[in-house]
This record gives sequence, structure tokens and C-alpha cells, in this order.
Amino acid sequence: MTEQKRVEGRGVSGQSAERKIGDSDFITIARVIKTQGRIGEVAAAVLTDFPERFATRKRLFAKGPDENAPRREVQLTDHWFHKDWVVLKFAGVDSISDAEALAGCEIQVPLGERAELDADSFYVSDLAGCIVYDGEREVGKIQDVRFGAGEAPLLVVQGVKEYLIPFAAGYIRGISPENKRVEMDLPQGMLELDAPLNQEEKQRQKGPDRDRP
Repeated sequence: MTEQKRVEGRGVSGQSAERKIGDSDFITIARVIKTQGRIGEVAAAVLTDFPERFATRKRLFAKGPDENAPRREVQLTDHWFHKDWVVLKFAGVDSISDAEALAGCEIQVPLGERAELDADSFYVSDLAGCIVYDGEREVGKIQDVRFGAGEAPLLVVQGVKEYLIPFAAGYIRGISPENKRVEMDLPQGMLELDAPLNQEEKQRQKGPDRDRP
């Protein structure tokens, strides 16, 4: 599953999203972009909707860009925000050459340490793989969630075709991530919008058969 802009995010109830990266036991909250300063600091892209939690997170994990690279525990001793980055200082990383070894690493926390959400909010990673039902009709499996200018995120659901379904409170009847089930009551005709043409419709679109006398 590809990564969204936000990784450890607020719930999907009209807000942004969390996304697990790598194996299922960790989530990524930042990615090291470059060295910063002369005593081992690194500048990282913020991939969490809870940047304030850097103030209380001390035990973090650095995972190299190579999927086979080992994950190592690092201790955060200081941090501050600079433009679009968060600058991180880790114990034992005290020089530019030390910091260069972290370039490209994802800074992660164990899945169990992600921020708690409100009862009516859900992480994208909890919704991915759930089956969407419109009443009794099975629509398909959630592949992703897209966030844009609209008020409600869009569920990317793969069924007989790919559907983009607004994840709006008014459409939701029930959500059970543990049972991989999302029950919705969608407006009539929503799933038929942009549906693929059947053979008769394709022929009508092409016009009369010119080979006929």
C-alpha cells in the first residue's frame, strides 16, 4: 500500500490519515531528508498529524531505505521545527558523518504507541482490507483512502470496478474493523456513476455498422 501524506494521523472522520510503513508492527512518523548543523542533527519530513508528540517521544526507531536494512533503536534528545522540517538530535549521533548514516531512514514508533483516537475515528490502516456493503450488496474491498479538497475523504474500493466512495457520516451505518466490514447506505445510483459500458452501449456509442448494406 502506498504512503499518504500523513502517516500517524487523526481519524478518517473527515480528517487526515495514518499509514503503516514497512512491517505491520511499526508506523513511520518522519523521514530523514538531510543532515542539519555540525553536531549530528538531521532534518526530517514530518509524517504525523501529531507533531507535538515529539516532545514526549524519546524512544524511536530508525529504519533504513533498504527493506532488508535492520531497524535500530535511537534515543531522541532534542528536536525543533524549522520551516517544513523537524530537526532531530539523537544520542550518540554527534557529527555530520554520523548524521549522514541516517539519511533516507524512516523514523518509526511501535504500532502500539500510536496516538489514541476518538471513538468515532479510525486509522486508514484499520480500514484497509475491509469489505464495503451498501445495504446487503457487497461493493468491494477498501484499497486506500484519498484526501483532497472535499469535506469527506474518499474510500478507494475495488469491486467489479474501482469506486471512489465518500466516507461521510451520513452514509455510514456501521464500522467493524475487527470483522473487516464497513456497512453503508449510499444514495441511489452513486455506484452506477461512470460504470463501464456494456456491449450494447458500446455498439450504440460507435454508431451504425458501416459494413452493413
